[in-house]
Amino acid sequence: MAKKKSGKADQVEVPTGKLLDELRVPPGAVDLSAYDTRATTGFSGSKDDGKVALEELGAEVSDWQERLYAEGRKGGERRILLVLQGMDTSGKGGVIRHGAGLMDPQGLRITSFKAPTPAEKRRGFLWRIRQALPAPGVIGIFDRSHYEDVLIARVRNLVAPPVWNRRYEQINEFEAELTASGVTIVKCFLHISADQQRERLEARLDDSTKYWKYNPGDVDEREHWPAYAEAYQAALENCNIPEAPWYVIPSDRKWYRNWAVTTLLLETLKGLDPQWPAPDFDADAEKKRLAAT
Repeated sequence: MAKKKSGKADQVEVPTGKLLDELRVPPGAVDLSAYDTRATTGFSGSKDDGKVALEELGAEVSDWQERLYAEGRKGGERRILLVLQGMDTSGKGGVIRHGAGLMDPQGLRITSFKAPTPAEKRRGFLWRIRQALPAPGVIGIFDRSHYEDVLIARVRNLVAPPVWNRRYEQINEFEAELTASGVTIVKCFLHISADQQRERLEARLDDSTKYWKYNPGDVDEREHWPAYAEAYQAALENCNIPEAPWYVIPSDRKWYRNWAVTTLLLETLKGLDPQWPAPDFDADAEKKRLAAT
C-alpha cells in the first residue's frame, strides 16, 4: 500500500504487506529472547521449497525494481534504503548475494561500512552515511549502518554513554528527514542464536576455502554477546519510529532469511507501486521516422 503514486516526495510512505506486517517490531519494549531465531514466519514449506520460492521471486522483484529505476530516471524522487544489521555471521552478505543478486545491479547501490576513518570521525557519525544514500530510483543496501554507532560504540565504550544516548534521537531525526524526502527505509535485524553463530564460525574453520571469511576477532566479540543483545534491544526500542520501523528476521535458517528479506523488498516495491514513465515523444511518429531510415 502506498500513500501516493506520483513519484514525488511530498508525503511519507510506510509500506504494508503480509510479511512486512508479520515481521515488523511493535512499538514499545523489545525482548529479543522472545523471538525464535529458527522461525519461518509466513512460510510453511521446506528448505528446498524455500530455495525454489526465492528463485521464483526473481522475475517479479526485478520487474518492480526496473519500474522504480525508470521512475527515478524520469524525475521521480523515490528510492529504497535496505539496512542490514546483525551479529557476525548473521548473513548480511548472504542476503545481498542471494536476494539482491536477483535484481539489476545498475539499480542497486551496496555499501559495506567498516570502522570509520579519523577523517570521517571528525565529520560526525552520520556524515559518511549521507554520502552513501541511494539516488532517486535506486535501491540502496547498507551492510551495517549508522546503527554501529549505538552498537559497537556502546559495547566497546568507544564514546561516552551520554554521546551514544544522544545518537538515538539523532538517528530518528535523520531517518524522518530521509522518509520525508522520498526514501523508504526497510531496517532488518538478522536475528541468530549464539549456538548458530558458533556453528557457522566452526564451519569456516573446517573449510579452507572459507578461511578468508574467518576473523579471529569474532571469537573475542562473542564474549560480549549479552552486551550486544542489550544494545540491539535498545536500538530496536529507541529507533522504531513509525516512518522507519524495524523488522526482526529469524536467521538461523539461511534459506528462510534470504527469502524473507527479498519478500520484504518485493512487498515494499509493490506498495510504492512505481509506474512506467509516460513517453515525452510521439511513439507513432517515431516509428515512422525510424522506418524511413
